[in-house]
Amino acid sequence: MSILEMKVPSPGESITEVEIASWLVKDGDFVEKDQPIAEVDSDKATLELPAEQSGIITLKAEEGEVVQVGQVVCLIDMDGAKPEGAAAPKTENAEAPQAEEKVVEKPAIVQEAKKEEKPAASSYATGTPSPAAKKILDEKGIAPAQVSGSGKDGRITKEDAETAKVPAMGAAASTGGSRGSNTTKLSVLRRKLAARLVSVKNETAMLTTFNEVDMSEIFRLRKQYKEEFSQKHGIGLGFMSFFTKAVTRALQMYPDVNASIDGDYKINYDFCDISIAVSGPKGLMVPVLRNAETMSFRGVEANIKQLAEKVRDGKITVDEMTGGTFTITNGGTFGSMMSTPIINPPQSAILGMHNIIQRPVAVDGQVVIRPMMYVAMSYDHRIIDGKESVGFLVAVKEAIDNPVEFLMNGDERKALEL
Repeated sequence: MSILEMKVPSPGESITEVEIASWLVKDGDFVEKDQPIAEVDSDKATLELPAEQSGIITLKAEEGEVVQVGQVVCLIDMDGAKPEGAAAPKTENAEAPQAEEKVVEKPAIVQEAKKEEKPAASSYATGTPSPAAKKILDEKGIAPAQVSGSGKDGRITKEDAETAKVPAMGAAASTGGSRGSNTTKLSVLRRKLAARLVSVKNETAMLTTFNEVDMSEIFRLRKQYKEEFSQKHGIGLGFMSFFTKAVTRALQMYPDVNASIDGDYKINYDFCDISIAVSGPKGLMVPVLRNAETMSFRGVEANIKQLAEKVRDGKITVDEMTGGTFTITNGGTFGSMMSTPIINPPQSAILGMHNIIQRPVAVDGQVVIRPMMYVAMSYDHRIIDGKESVGFLVAVKEAIDNPVEFLMNGDERKALEL
């Protein structure tokens, strides 16, 4: 019998453990080589784990379990025959038509069943939890007496514990409405993010400065060149290319904003790697535009589109999300009017964009209606002084207010490569 031990590969440098977010196959299934069999969460991203060979799979780790890089998480019996009539797995390269799917029979003795059936009926009193169930109930703060067991002789099983509801604090008489609650374990990605956010607040001298920008000229440019730009380059002309170029210009004017702290040392970068916050199925991800200072409007838009698609498809890699020197986040896409964005360590600053509102503003002594946006810059005051932070945000403002002069060298068509 040829058995392959599948071990957890390293998702990236410095990552030592991952969490089995979900198994995409069941114990005893036949899997094809390169078929995705699991999703694993690291502290930076969620990645798919493909089968290394074809065969019958035996799972050696549970969903939600934290495993070390290099640990065996499943076995693949490469001598196991593909069940007759079984459907081909859905992979990007699969071209064979789908046959009617048959259920693969699992071994007669299931591990969980073994756990539940080991004790004799007389060994457990009604309402006694199994060891796994007791651990879950202790974590939820639920007494076994509050749970009805579905196991043999009324024993509380792991499934009973998982579905048990946390009792409401100070529960009063029923109002007739639902008073249920649900407890789920945070993913390793969310737990790591929570720890990082707390550490940023505790370990940096974070301040935020605000300003507002007039989007009138950008609206005009997009309206005038949107179709021509799309037809020639195959991508849309969005707001992010203007803000990215405004930021890279400001970073070159104020180099301390494009820096980080390493112990007693300050590291200044002569390149602008811009992290762009993108919302995905697993939460907010920050893929990086490498050397954004060298990119054209077309280049920025094309790279953002490519990275955003990878995030939404769950195919972004750890390497594509590390190494940024400055972050841009756009809470305006969700309707945010004002916020204080949190620095993405080890970076020292972040720019927050917000929603665009038609507001009355004074221009040359006259009240006019303009599309206005509030912008916020959070920064680490340990290396960025107030003068630099305010100057940086003013530089961003002047570039957004007048992009033709400050971002396009006075030639909008040439800048847009039209």
